[in-house]
Amino acid sequence: MRFTKLHGLGNDFLIASPGGEADISAAGELARRICDRHTGVGADGLIFLTPEKGEPARAGFQIFNADGSEAEISGNGLRCAAAFLASSGAVTSPKVLFRTAAGERQGEILSSRGSLFEVKIGLGAPRLTSKDIPFDDGQVHERVVDYPLSVIRRTYTITCVSMGNPHCSLFFDHFPSQSEWRGIGAEIESHPFFPNKTNVEFIRVIGRDEIEVLFWERGVGETLASGTGSAAAAVASMLKGLVDRTVKVRTAMGSLKVEWLERGEVLQTGPAEVVFSGDYPAS
Repeated sequence: MRFTKLHGLGNDFLIASPGGEADISAAGELARRICDRHTGVGADGLIFLTPEKGEPARAGFQIFNADGSEAEISGNGLRCAAAFLASSGAVTSPKVLFRTAAGERQGEILSSRGSLFEVKIGLGAPRLTSKDIPFDDGQVHERVVDYPLSVIRRTYTITCVSMGNPHCSLFFDHFPSQSEWRGIGAEIESHPFFPNKTNVEFIRVIGRDEIEVLFWERGVGETLASGTGSAAAAVASMLKGLVDRTVKVRTAMGSLKVEWLERGEVLQTGPAEVVFSGDYPAS
C-alpha cells in the first residue's frame, strides 16, 4: 500500500487511497499495525482518501485511530488531507470538499512553501446538547458547562461540546504534572457518562485572545496537537466567557487560529506538512 505521512503541529497521519473493499474491511487492524511507532511506520491515525472527479473538488475521508477504532472526523487530519491532495496534484483547486462521517467539511489551501501548507478548514457548528455530544448522566442538558464530574476520587469541573466528535474540556491555572493529566485523560476518555468515549482537553487561558492546550485523544492517548480538540477547547472557553470569538490556540509545536462565527460555524487555520511517502509493507 502506497502512503504519505503528513503532520499538523506534530499530530501525524498516514494517508492512502483504498485499494478495494478488502483494504477498508481490514482497516482497523491495518491502522493498528501501520501506526505502531516501534514495529510500523508510526502515526496517530490512518486516513483513507477517495478523490472524486468533477467540480468543485471533492474527496471521501475516512479516518482510523492508532488503536484501530474509527473516528468521525479530525481537524488536523483534514488539513493534512487538503495538503496531500494539493501536493500530489490530485486536485488543482485550492478548495476541496471532504465527505466525513460527521458531514461535509470544506478545506482551503491559503499558501504553500515547499512541503509546508497553510490550510483553513470549516469544521461546522459545534453541537452543545448532552444528546448531541453525547454525554449521558441520566438527565437532559441543553449545555454541559461547568459540570462536576467525579474521576479518580476527585471532582473536576468539565465543559463538553461536539465538533462532530465528542470533547471534554478541563480548565487549569497551572497544568498538572504530565503523569497526572495523562491519568485524568485516560479515566475521562472511558468514563461511563460518555457512551462513545471522549477526547479530553486541558486548557490554560492566557488572555482574551489566546489559550494553551494539552490533548488526550480518544483511541490514541497523548498527542502533540488536535484540530477538533483545539476547536473544542476554544468553543468551551468562549461558552464560559473567558475569551473572544477569535482565539489563538497554543499547542506543544505551534499555534492554530480558531474562529467561531456569529452564524455558528467554526473555522480553523493552521499548518500541515508533508513528511515522506513510502510503501507498506516495504517491498
